[in-house]
Amino acid sequence: MLRERLRQWAARWLAAAPDSAVAGNLRRGKSPWTDGVHLLWSAWIFITPLFGGGHYGWRWAAITLASYPLFLLFYAKVLLSSRRTAWRYALAMVALCLVLLPWYPSGLSYFVFGCVMLHTGQRSSLPRYLLHVLVLNALLGAAAWLAGYPWQALVWMLPMTLIIGVIVNVEAMAHEKDAALQLSHDEVRRLAATAERERIGRDLHDLLGHTLSLITLKLELSRKLIDRDPGAARTEIAEAEKVARHALAEVRSAVTGFRAADLAAELASARLLLESSTVALEYDAPPALSPETERPLALVLREAVTNIARHARASRAEVRFAREGGQLRMRIVDNGRGSSAAEGNGLAGMRARVRELGGSLAFASARGGTTVEVALPLPVASLLVAAAPPSREPMGRGA
Repeated sequence: MLRERLRQWAARWLAAAPDSAVAGNLRRGKSPWTDGVHLLWSAWIFITPLFGGGHYGWRWAAITLASYPLFLLFYAKVLLSSRRTAWRYALAMVALCLVLLPWYPSGLSYFVFGCVMLHTGQRSSLPRYLLHVLVLNALLGAAAWLAGYPWQALVWMLPMTLIIGVIVNVEAMAHEKDAALQLSHDEVRRLAATAERERIGRDLHDLLGHTLSLITLKLELSRKLIDRDPGAARTEIAEAEKVARHALAEVRSAVTGFRAADLAAELASARLLLESSTVALEYDAPPALSPETERPLALVLREAVTNIARHARASRAEVRFAREGGQLRMRIVDNGRGSSAAEGNGLAGMRARVRELGGSLAFASARGGTTVEVALPLPVASLLVAAAPPSREPMGRGA
């Protein structure tokens, strides 16, 4: 019974709040143990006596055995607690250091952890964080002076807590901005898909509403005439059949048009996506292609535009279409920071899609920007109409 109660208490005490750092990692598909790697820095607790910060002995061992599990509990609670209360456990690490300071120099590591994790999961500004760290370091300096510590033993604390804290918190803010940007991108795509569904619904209503009403009227009239004038009834039924066949042909034509509009819809979605990232997009009107060609090309465009939004830090991008030397070319250019990293899975997927169409993909990235150029042979591209002169649609820059 006692063991079960302890288990229930531990489950409640260590449950992750919905807005905790651990819950955020789980939503991003990361392991809940991701932040546990930072505990490796706690090795300094066991190394400090080697550098003149005390000596190994029974007192050091007893305080370590008593305080280190408590520190681990505070560390876990910072990551598991709501962002509104996580700072309390970071301050508890600082308090643990100050209480043990007269007898336990290794506890200075608790202070570093407390300062670094003070704003974990919080949406606060960097200047505010720096002010809090400065205040805590001033408090530590006063406590160390009262405990008789030499100033040389503490001169490294302020720069260490500032440097490590700034690095960790800037990375955390960057991750949070990336997550918010991804949410905005998903919302843009959802709104674009909703708008497209509404457009298709309106088109189908306009296309079929009158036709179905006409068929209904003719069938009702034939039902009334079938006994009095079978010939007239047969005429009405034949006309209803003709109208129905014509409507079926129009529906098929409309559906084919919907399927062939993938590239145009993707360009519109790309414009919204990049505008949300303050990138101005200019693009040509896409040529008419077969659905078998247009869909893979639209997916290549989507991957390239997503990379621009996430990584390029560009202010301008272009998508151009041209017919050159018996080939259809799609060129995607940005003026971002470029990349020197090896090609990733996204670019490999784009190459595979283009290769299936019998084409080639060229990728060039430097400090001045990135260029992705797709070339497809015109017989494979199956152009339905000759490409008209490009109709450029400059998009306004995002605010």
